[in-house]
Amino acid sequence: MPVITNRAKSLEIAEKAAVNGTSIAIFGTASHWNTEAILMAAQRIAEKYELEYVPVVVSSTFTYDHMAQCKRMLHCGNPKLGLISNMAHLHALCDDKHSPYRNVVVLPHLDHADPIKDRWALTVGSQYFSSVMFDAQRFPYEENLKMTKDYVDAYGKDVLVEGIMEMLNVEGSSRAAQADNYCDRAKEFVDYTGIDFMVADLGTEQQAATTGAGTYYGDRARKLTEVLGKKMLVLHGTSCLTNEQIRGLSDDGVLRVNMWTRIAREAGQFAAKNAIARLDQMEAGVFDAADSYRYIQDCTEYATDMMVELMESFGYGNWKC
Repeated sequence: MPVITNRAKSLEIAEKAAVNGTSIAIFGTASHWNTEAILMAAQRIAEKYELEYVPVVVSSTFTYDHMAQCKRMLHCGNPKLGLISNMAHLHALCDDKHSPYRNVVVLPHLDHADPIKDRWALTVGSQYFSSVMFDAQRFPYEENLKMTKDYVDAYGKDVLVEGIMEMLNVEGSSRAAQADNYCDRAKEFVDYTGIDFMVADLGTEQQAATTGAGTYYGDRARKLTEVLGKKMLVLHGTSCLTNEQIRGLSDDGVLRVNMWTRIAREAGQFAAKNAIARLDQMEAGVFDAADSYRYIQDCTEYATDMMVELMESFGYGNWKC
């Protein structure tokens, strides 16, 4: 199935998810093995539920201060080359008629794109994406409002736009107090800017070091959805929540769920334990034990299994083509 960058088709899938009661997975990637693991997970969901196609968002940040995924794609650390190489990799995996991922529809996403630092990715690079997160959260509210509207006016005809009106909490930082009129301000932000998706502060913590200690403001999500008049919320910082905590997010109006940290961390931990278990073979020079292929395969399989479970929690069992 195709890699979709067309706005109308992307919006059609989002609207279908809202009706079906499915929160679309936004799975991050900073490596080619991680990209393929996302496709593997979506294909397994398609096979389990006998679906013609399953949509999944493959996401990367460009130079995001907290985690620059496109820089991590390649050893040279060039984010532009990292982005382009991952897009070529996606097309190679999805476009071939013999692809094992024939039931996966991929919606590429540019995550946490700073309007100044990531200008190339947001402008020239927007051709590669189905959606972008225009991330002006570091700017004062009024400036954020204008910058986001200007971007939507210039590029919103071609790409779906996520907007964010204020700072999200990141692991190790202190949370800013939220105003009592949060929902009213969110509606003002959405109405003025014309964004397609709203990245809301729903209590979670980005780049969380542990899972299960986080909070999720379901009441706020439901209130926001009521005020905004449709499902359009995006949840970030999902790695701090358990699978049970994220079950039924669509009922609260969460249309898209962004997650990477927990998947990459736990897959790496699993692969490392396996590598330690074959250390004697490595030291003895057994090639298959020492080759990095084994580590990557372990990461891929573990991450795939995790993402299948997560997609179940996101309501992919409700998906109807």
